[in-house]
Amino acid sequence: MGEEIGRSVFDEKDFEAFAERLRGETALLSAAVARGELSRRSGIGGLELEAWIVDRRCDPLPANEALLEALASPAVVPELAKFTFEINVEPQALAGRGLARLGKALAATWDRCRRAAAGLGARVAAIGTLPTARDSDMVLENMSERRRYRALNRQVLRLRGGEPLRLDIVGREHLKTEHGDVMLEAAATSLQAHLQVPAGRAARYFNASVIASAPTVAVAANAPFLFGRCLWEETRIPLFEQAVSVGGYEAASGGPIRRVTFGTSYLTRSPVECFHENLEHYPVLLPIVSDEPPERFPHVRLHNGTIWRWNRPLVGFDPDGTPHFRVEHRVMSAGPTIKDMMANLAFYFGLAEALAAADEPPEATLPFAQARDNFYLAARRGLAARVRWTGGPPCPLQPLLLDSLLPLAAYGLAQLQVERFLAGELLKIVEARVASGRTGAAWQRAFMERHGADFHALVAAYLERQESGRPVHEWDV
Repeated sequence: MGEEIGRSVFDEKDFEAFAERLRGETALLSAAVARGELSRRSGIGGLELEAWIVDRRCDPLPANEALLEALASPAVVPELAKFTFEINVEPQALAGRGLARLGKALAATWDRCRRAAAGLGARVAAIGTLPTARDSDMVLENMSERRRYRALNRQVLRLRGGEPLRLDIVGREHLKTEHGDVMLEAAATSLQAHLQVPAGRAARYFNASVIASAPTVAVAANAPFLFGRCLWEETRIPLFEQAVSVGGYEAASGGPIRRVTFGTSYLTRSPVECFHENLEHYPVLLPIVSDEPPERFPHVRLHNGTIWRWNRPLVGFDPDGTPHFRVEHRVMSAGPTIKDMMANLAFYFGLAEALAAADEPPEATLPFAQARDNFYLAARRGLAARVRWTGGPPCPLQPLLLDSLLPLAAYGLAQLQVERFLAGELLKIVEARVASGRTGAAWQRAFMERHGADFHALVAAYLERQESGRPVHEWDV
């Protein structure tokens, strides 16, 4: 989905041609998996970071084209709105100091973005939802000048029969609004983790990532405010699900499958199950027929990029061209600092590895429906959520993290052969955040409670602390 497309208007022949190629490539992928032809490489991590551009008053500034022109870097690309952008970091083998290399690369690109923004009289902000962003900012005039976004908007509205997209989020307060386009999606930014996994065990890693979603969304919560309302600890979750609310065809259970979704079940054998679900249940949004050879799976990959599972299986390629599977873990908010985000990545990578390698698969004792319930409870309540872990009764998430999940993540990082000192330093940040209860979301709410409902003052104080580089559990209010 990150690549630009050649055009944005399609006819029925485009959809038919794309569908034919999609069927062929899905069958080709299934056969390649059955023959054991996908990569066995693992322990390789990557990341994408979405972020905001704000002006001197801390309002969204629609200037990503100017920022990108100043940067002239293929690692930084536009996002849906002109006031957002995305940083991509080259994947690294996690063994040894791979996480440190990822963090160094992210910090270097972030610093370049900060300096380029300063040249425009602006600042950059890593935060899940920007408290100063207004409903009125989410308009087509602020959509990035990319054909793929115009096409996506047109196709989403076509599938909705022209019906507007509606938000109805009940949290600490209640927000209702509607838009005649997909720009509501632009109000959320995230930190997305990528983990390359061995094809033969990809289902275990995918299921582990699904189970890990509740603790990771809670520790990374940084999106309590949207359009002047205090909602969930991680408001990105209901925001994104409702902002691109285009259902698929009816599932076998008789209910619709959502385009932005936690998913419908664990995998039983392979991520190919998701790609068959894509083919059977999700209408094509962008029927761009490619000249790439079918062995590169261009239509499978493009179609999959328009289905936003919170844990999304991806097909990529090793340096020698061998196809591989990655898990894209999409639940974590952007920010608050580089240190916080690298700590979040370490926690996810370690926890996913430990759960995937467990002698007894945790998905055998935690039903998928419970993993899904855990996720939404944690997104709504953050560290205060009560969840049901594998084989146990409901329990508070905060002590579960401290007593069980952080040690489990440490074990997983050791299995990944991450340098012991580096793993310890990163997990200490998560531990201190959990012990203090001071997530990004909690800090934002505490600041507002102390200083009053001034969102501009909140963002100014947030950016001052973000730019200090100190992790959020050390921030004062």
